[in-house]
Amino acid sequence: MQLPVKDWDNRETGSIELADGVFGGEVRRDLLARVVNWQRAKKRGGNHKVKERSEIARVKSKIYRQKGTGRARHGAATANIFRGGGVVHGPRVRDHAHKLPKKVRAAGLRAALASKTQAGKLIVVENLALESGRTRDLANRLREMELDSALIVGGETVDENFRRAAANIVGIDVLPRMGANVYDILRRDVLVLTREAAAHLEERLS
Repeated sequence: MQLPVKDWDNRETGSIELADGVFGGEVRRDLLARVVNWQRAKKRGGNHKVKERSEIARVKSKIYRQKGTGRARHGAATANIFRGGGVVHGPRVRDHAHKLPKKVRAAGLRAALASKTQAGKLIVVENLALESGRTRDLANRLREMELDSALIVGGETVDENFRRAAANIVGIDVLPRMGANVYDILRRDVLVLTREAAAHLEERLS
């Protein structure tokens, strides 16, 4: 498929041929869900914790005799049925990450790119070079291009002026080409790729 290439003045400067196998495939929602869940699970802190019976600072001996009190039978005061006792089956510190095959991750990224392409939400630009690092200048250009929620993927490194200018703009994320991922693509409305990023993704996913 062929898409126009624009500059940051919203003018067409040429065109680019994109591989159908990478940008024009089937949008597999099941794969998208698997990859997003895998990404989000890796980011979970897993540091939630409650105290169990062995960790409660209370008397561990039997609180009163077995018979003759007219009350129910009880052992240690750390039992979960008592106020201040241990919590049963509560969360423990653990790693929530799980494995996902590389082929599934690659297929999910292809599906994410295809979803933006088919929805008309993919824009290709020449590069991310800016003369000024002022946020106001970039914000005005993004407004002219009607970009208020976008993921912008640059080359091997992101131009320092562009990174600085975009840092304080709400709804705009900027990543180098190796940082392109399913979750960040789906969480923004429009995907903006540089020529270099598009070529890299084709080589990476072909």
